[in-house]
Amino acid sequence: MNTVQLRNAYIWFLPLAVGLALLVSYIPMLDEVAGFPPAFYAMLLGGGVIAYRALLAVLDTHRLTAGTLVVITMAGCAYLGFYKAAALVALMMLVGELLEEITLYRTRQSFEELLALVPEEASVWRDGSWMRVSTSELAPGDRVLVRPGERIPADGTVTRGKASISEAALTGEPMPQDKAAGSQVYQGTVAEFGSIEMTVAKTGEETTMGRIIASVLDAQETKGPMQRLADRIAGYFTPIILGTAAVTWLFTDDLVRTMTVLVIACPCALVLATPTAVVASVGNVAKRGVLVKGGRAMEALSRVNLVCFDKTGTLTEGKPVLKQIKSFGSMTEAELLCCVEGAERYSEHPIGLAIREYAEERELRIAEEPRDFKQEIGMGVSAVVSGKRVRVGNERLVEQWTGSAADAEAAVQFLAEHQHETALLIIVEEELAGGLIIGDQVRDEADQALAHIRKLGVSRIVLLTGDSEGAAASLQRELKLDDVHTRLLPHDKLAVIRRYQREGYVVAMVGEGINDAPALAAADVGIAMGAAGTDLAIQSSQVALMGDRLEKLPEVMRISRSTMFIVRQNIWIFAVAFNVIGILLAASGWIDPVMGAAIHNVASLFVVMNSARLIRKKAGF
Repeated sequence: MNTVQLRNAYIWFLPLAVGLALLVSYIPMLDEVAGFPPAFYAMLLGGGVIAYRALLAVLDTHRLTAGTLVVITMAGCAYLGFYKAAALVALMMLVGELLEEITLYRTRQSFEELLALVPEEASVWRDGSWMRVSTSELAPGDRVLVRPGERIPADGTVTRGKASISEAALTGEPMPQDKAAGSQVYQGTVAEFGSIEMTVAKTGEETTMGRIIASVLDAQETKGPMQRLADRIAGYFTPIILGTAAVTWLFTDDLVRTMTVLVIACPCALVLATPTAVVASVGNVAKRGVLVKGGRAMEALSRVNLVCFDKTGTLTEGKPVLKQIKSFGSMTEAELLCCVEGAERYSEHPIGLAIREYAEERELRIAEEPRDFKQEIGMGVSAVVSGKRVRVGNERLVEQWTGSAADAEAAVQFLAEHQHETALLIIVEEELAGGLIIGDQVRDEADQALAHIRKLGVSRIVLLTGDSEGAAASLQRELKLDDVHTRLLPHDKLAVIRRYQREGYVVAMVGEGINDAPALAAADVGIAMGAAGTDLAIQSSQVALMGDRLEKLPEVMRISRSTMFIVRQNIWIFAVAFNVIGILLAASGWIDPVMGAAIHNVASLFVVMNSARLIRKKAGF
């Protein structure tokens, strides 16, 4: 039996054993066993374990801990003969630990499900043939074959073949992604259709999935200001309560009341208040394809009131699209598009791909293959389409063009009207036939995502971009942005963020995690978009949206606000208020140690159950 199995057995066995012994003590015919009531043995069993852990904690921290107060309380109850109260304190402490472990276990299930997606074996090219080996034996540089229906065993790069890869387990994106030579693939994703050969880049804990699991499981070690406050309160709690108990003894000379004060005041609820909530919420957002690096990031995100966005790849798709085609002559736009598609058919430029995709969507394509294709770097392309020379290019095309003066004037005017966009001219047989406008497509979900962010209390949404004023102004009008800063270099974005921080804003920066790395690091919360496999993005940000879906941002912001609301409930209602009321009742003599133990541990149970709500917290609007 391994260590984990032993710990699980211990966590389940102790509350059961102590509970049964305590239950037996209520049977009249078994009021004594070997000279002592059954509750005495329940107290010894549970109290012995708690005392042992408290001693180790004192030796480790060199100060009194919450466990010390519990041990003192149980010893006092035992001295007075309140074995049932002492046993009940021990039982509820152990039950609270069990419920906390269940909460954390359910939180970790999402990560274990991700681990379960990693195949046990992989097909690797070794010694001149394909052989099956354990995934744990893979190393960077290995050549791996992934067949249809198989899961990818490591992070790497496709070298041969094509496949449709489902990345839902990693990014939350339901639509499979087409992968070909040069594409990045990630451990745990599955090849739904097609097969590929890949070269392994990262294995084990170095993979994207490994980093996600490690970061989330370490979340409880990264403490935000509120969590540190709870820990500080718990640290001072023990001497304060011991002082309160001493005052109660001094004024009442009643040891029962004094012990009842100690029973109620055990700070279990306070200690559990923040860690259970943070870990539950981090696990929740991880299942949505969002990595949040601990309590500090979760709390900072809950306070954000200004969000800065980079433009390309965040608010926009980050790839060129054909936004408009305009005819200047007798050709219709459909005829013009057919000519342009033919001229760009063999172009490898992203603009050529955008034009071909636009034409394919409208099923406009000339069957005849273009001839004499030429790609003129820095200018455009030309080809013979249906017997006519078609040229597509930028303003440099005008310099080598021998068209009429009227056409030249129309071309200059068209370019001037669209100087802040990518404008291309279409020339057919030396006549100006039309023009194209190429731009970056705004994400379909951007408008709704920004509306949801505003509903969460964000007062300003700002664009930080290296693009021109015209392109930024167009985006500002479309998305109703509050402010725009253009032609920014990375250090300029950093300066803008620091200025907003000096003005009192809590700033989140959303970027792609490469050119935006300084701004991501400087912001109160850096949020990397599409960060799967991007080391710099994960390292420089506190939150990583592992997919490219912008609507995940308001979802995680809403959950962060819910998390901090529940933490405050845990601290001030279930930890502080319960204890204060209970101490007053105990000092007044209204309750005995047994009732005090029940009241105290009800508060601890409420904390755990309240935090557990975050595991399945929905983020809808």
